[in-house]
Amino acid sequence: MPASDRAPVGVANPELAAVFRAHYAHVVAVAARVLGSRDQAEDVAQEVFLSYARSAVPAAEAVGWLTVAATHTALNLLRSGRRRTAREEIAAEPATPAPDVADLVVTREERSTVRAALARLPHKQAAALVLRHSGLSYAEVAAALDMSPGSVGTTVRRAESLLLEELNRHASPQ
Repeated sequence: MPASDRAPVGVANPELAAVFRAHYAHVVAVAARVLGSRDQAEDVAQEVFLSYARSAVPAAEAVGWLTVAATHTALNLLRSGRRRTAREEIAAEPATPAPDVADLVVTREERSTVRAALARLPHKQAAALVLRHSGLSYAEVAAALDMSPGSVGTTVRRAESLLLEELNRHASPQ
């Protein structure tokens, strides 16, 4: 049975169990997009749902709260580097034989470079960029980050520009 079909162990609150079932996959997907690791994303999801269980956020507002919490938690994990060594070791081992090893290495290096650059952005801009590219609308990003909807587009564009600058600044000469 997939994790999203199970209620968290020891959860007596049916409302929390319903929120978990409804939003677990989304929380993992948001965290995985930031971290590049499903295992770490599932760890982030656990932390996020534990925080949600302790919060007073109503179930009707859970998806926005969970999305923001997943983004912040994943970015914090990425920035902290606590598991950077483990992530790099896992990334170095191909899960399945790749038709072209050179392409696989380049793709992984590019993803790692983008994640490192994302970690150097201001937190609010990085969060807005991740949330917007996770499929949230401007209004949802604005609500999640306590911004005006009109400033989301500007914040995302600035984040994209800063991300590009960071990528160019740390690009290796060819």
